[in-house]
Amino acid sequence: MSTSTTIRVRFHELDPNGHVNHGVYANYFETARIELLDALGFGPDVLAQRGVHLVVVELRIRFKRPARAGDTLTVRTSIKELRRASSWWSQQLLDEAGGVVAEAEVRSTATNREGRPIPPPSDLAEKLATLQP
Repeated sequence: MSTSTTIRVRFHELDPNGHVNHGVYANYFETARIELLDALGFGPDVLAQRGVHLVVVELRIRFKRPARAGDTLTVRTSIKELRRASSWWSQQLLDEAGGVVAEAEVRSTATNREGRPIPPPSDLAEKLATLQP
């Protein structure tokens, strides 16, 4: 199962060639993950109140084609793998025709307030498991 987040490209996100700057893609993917967590009831504020932080420890992005100002893009997000204290997220950025613009694999780790890895809360892990294919 996956979820979808819609993003509209803004002019200030472009490089001098009129394409979305490569660094902006990380923001698009993060926006989709945060919106997903919020929708599940586990936004960063809720997790912080519970003493848990989800931090990105690895990010791989493959660029397939450029996105431009005014494009409406969709980020599809799913969970590829759940481990004891970390998870692998799989994300695709699609154009309006459904073509792949970019793909990301993100490894996220749950940590306590001191930054030490911990298992995520069981209720969060259960919800994330529903997003596995």
